[in-house]
Amino acid sequence: MKKLMFLVATWCQLSAVGCDRGAVKPSDGASPTQASSANAPASSGQTSSGPIKVGILHSLSGTMAISETSLKDVALMTIDELNARGGVLGRKIEPVVVDPASNWPLFAEKARELLEKDKVAAVFGCWTSVSRKSVLPVFEELDGLLFYPVQYEGEESSYDVFYTGAAPNQQAIPAVEYLMSDKGGAAKRFVLLGTDYVYPRTTNKILRYFLHSKGVSDDDIQEEYTPFGYSDYQTIVANIKKFAAGKRTAVISTINGDSNVPFYKELANQGIEAQDIPVMAFSVGEEELRGIDTKPLVGHLAAWNYFMSIDTPENEAFVAEWRAYVKAHHLPDGDKRVTNDPMEATYIGIHMWAQAVAQAGTANVDAVRQALGYQVFRSPSGYDITMDAKNHHLHKPVFIGEVQANGQFQIVWKSDGPIRAQAWSPYIPESAKKVADWTYPWVCGNCTEPKYPASGALARQ
Repeated sequence: MKKLMFLVATWCQLSAVGCDRGAVKPSDGASPTQASSANAPASSGQTSSGPIKVGILHSLSGTMAISETSLKDVALMTIDELNARGGVLGRKIEPVVVDPASNWPLFAEKARELLEKDKVAAVFGCWTSVSRKSVLPVFEELDGLLFYPVQYEGEESSYDVFYTGAAPNQQAIPAVEYLMSDKGGAAKRFVLLGTDYVYPRTTNKILRYFLHSKGVSDDDIQEEYTPFGYSDYQTIVANIKKFAAGKRTAVISTINGDSNVPFYKELANQGIEAQDIPVMAFSVGEEELRGIDTKPLVGHLAAWNYFMSIDTPENEAFVAEWRAYVKAHHLPDGDKRVTNDPMEATYIGIHMWAQAVAQAGTANVDAVRQALGYQVFRSPSGYDITMDAKNHHLHKPVFIGEVQANGQFQIVWKSDGPIRAQAWSPYIPESAKKVADWTYPWVCGNCTEPKYPASGALARQ
């Protein structure tokens, strides 16, 4: 085994693939990853003929269905697009759709079923971080491959996950910087309001440290959480109005799922307008706004890496393809259906997986994982998006948009170009020195020094 590890390391350094294209060893005792190829299911080595199965793991019922159903639909659209071109390696892609029903333990059960029973080559799914955290041990145990398409709190890098949504420095930090700027209203006081689970709490932990670094005291930060499915925002909104008295105030919303509808309705009921107390949302996009009267919300904000209103030839084609798919498949709400950021991230993720399969010449999980690093895809946002081989995150542009009366967003700010994700926040003291780098010699997602710090380290083991 020692000799084999040495040969693998040597091959990695000398081969055309290159050790910077993948990891030498999947597991790392100091990292979130505990994967072992010895535990890999048959999905990691599918037969070389017949369709290639992939899993679609999104809630089609329950509180998160309002957001996740469209991700299932756009995944199926993308697979249809690829199959119309002949599939991958001359093989059709066969989607296996399951409904974890907004039930976090059920996510883990369905993930195991996809990997062990259906033997899928990859899974595209999850929305909330609690659902991702629920399935993560399953993917690491079985050496599966998960593509996660939604913005999240960071503080994670798994060998078995490719993160196509935003890390905090690709959404939350630029959004708050904008609110603090003269153009964004020069906010001095902040309400951190979210759903009570890991993504809002960790994101707000990062934002509190960030605000401290900008001179904002705890007296000027109000933090509150509500359960999934919460609907009675009358008292909370009244408290926001009281807190805002005397200083320019902004609300940072990490409310998820269908609770966004009653929250925004209550803002309108109590007469809160964007010019008085702007709300910057991280989990509200075009899909969520379909369910409410947006006229009283004009001017409130959202930060994403894509908006349906982006004016590029690539986005024009993406939206046209989506509308044609909705019409052809008679999807509910028909021409009212919209595109949004997690849909674009899903679209990019599936295309990058297909490119990696074609490059690797196989759907084998280990080969595809290695080939995914440095994949580039021209996104609907109009940028060439790169998969970072080291931390398994996309380099993404950032956009801030104002809600319009028609439920779309007018872009008021954008980054100069794609930004590299920070898997570990530099603002949290215990995270600032951590490194996520799955290439040699680091080969870890959560460490402060390389696993193999010197040449020949593998040979000496």
